[in-house]
Amino acid sequence: MGRVLGIDYGARRIGLALSDPLKMIASPFKTLVNSSANKLMVELQSIISDKEVEAIVIGIPIGMQGQDTAQTKRVRHFAETMADLGIPVSLEDERLSSVSATRALTMQKIKTGFNKAKVDRTAAAIFLQQYLDKQSR
Repeated sequence: MGRVLGIDYGARRIGLALSDPLKMIASPFKTLVNSSANKLMVELQSIISDKEVEAIVIGIPIGMQGQDTAQTKRVRHFAETMADLGIPVSLEDERLSSVSATRALTMQKIKTGFNKAKVDRTAAAIFLQQYLDKQSR
């Protein structure tokens, strides 16, 4: 049984979350630094292999009015690149996932101001869980 990898793509950081093998629970995994496209792909391919990932969910940052933004276009391009790996790629609305992640971490008494990496991977877990919940219905 493989896992699902959630990816919160950003210009500086990439937040990652993983499902459990039963694809029921999403957990924050790690945050990668987005320094170069080639290095990022090597790191992601390694994670996909090591964690037996069989599907990828990428958070798509749609504007609050439902419109595409400059970041939406960058994420769509990244998703096309990921699709070249031969693994199913889905896009999941990530509106307000970072706000929810910050709120959840604050409730746990975790400071988020200087811990953006933790916010990114928690946001990935939030929209990955949303995706998993839809799949289980």
